[in-house]
Amino acid sequence: MDYAIQQILNALAFGSEYALIALGLALVYSIMNLMNFAHGEIIACAAYSMYLALLIGIGSPWLIAPIAIASGALVAMLFERIAFRPVRHSPTTTGLLTALGVSIVVQNLLTLMISPRPRAVPVFSELSRTIFIGPYAVSLLQILELAVVAIAIGGLVLFLKHSTLGLAIRAATREFSTVRLMGIRANRVIATAFALSGLLAGIAAIFIVARRGSIDPTFGFQPVIKAFIACVIGGFGSLGGAVLGGMLLGFLDVAIIALLPSDYGGLRDAIAYSIIAALLALRPDGLLGRKVELGDKEI
Repeated sequence: MDYAIQQILNALAFGSEYALIALGLALVYSIMNLMNFAHGEIIACAAYSMYLALLIGIGSPWLIAPIAIASGALVAMLFERIAFRPVRHSPTTTGLLTALGVSIVVQNLLTLMISPRPRAVPVFSELSRTIFIGPYAVSLLQILELAVVAIAIGGLVLFLKHSTLGLAIRAATREFSTVRLMGIRANRVIATAFALSGLLAGIAAIFIVARRGSIDPTFGFQPVIKAFIACVIGGFGSLGGAVLGGMLLGFLDVAIIALLPSDYGGLRDAIAYSIIAALLALRPDGLLGRKVELGDKEI
């Protein structure tokens, strides 16, 4: 029983991390129809901001965490202004290629300007300690991750439902032309969506650094692939689907590790992706995605 509870906590922690990143991807996609593969580099830049803060003598986690979150938001807005705004009205494939190009450029800049080798960032090592809640041993990182992710998602929901700009973003996910007719500037809505996605990426970077303890130029690649899969499971364009897909993927990853013999641990991703493929064969639009018939035209 104790082992099962521990694995459930692990699944919730991993699922929360995937959901946080997937939500940032889905937020941009729902407005611009852009799968931002450069989102991983936003996470990496937020992580490297922590490393640079350590280099200049800032060692307090209470100062470094806000720096990482602010860096994620600023880098996301910079990407939108420099790379994505000029190709906003181009075909979808142009935006996709732009995102891949930004990803490659940033990875190479990090490699050339800092180092291709991993760099230690031990600022959050204290979060790995174990605390006891009754008879259960729980990592402090797991508790904080669940609490912070819940607060971040709850705050985003409140912003989208109760602020003028949040309502504009929600409207833009349905019909952007109507938002323009209401007198709200498209640049402002899209920049805010990117800023929010970058803020979520910065929060995710903190927990990934706390778990890994080091960073490298490809730091954000694997988390974004997982988040992309979470978006596919939940349904592209659905913010709730991104969160649901992330949680399901976290539970799936942990369940496969817990149930498989240790000799077959290398098959984890293969088995997980096979299960996801079977799920999508039954629900090709994702669990919460909107069904669109091929040949439908926007009126």
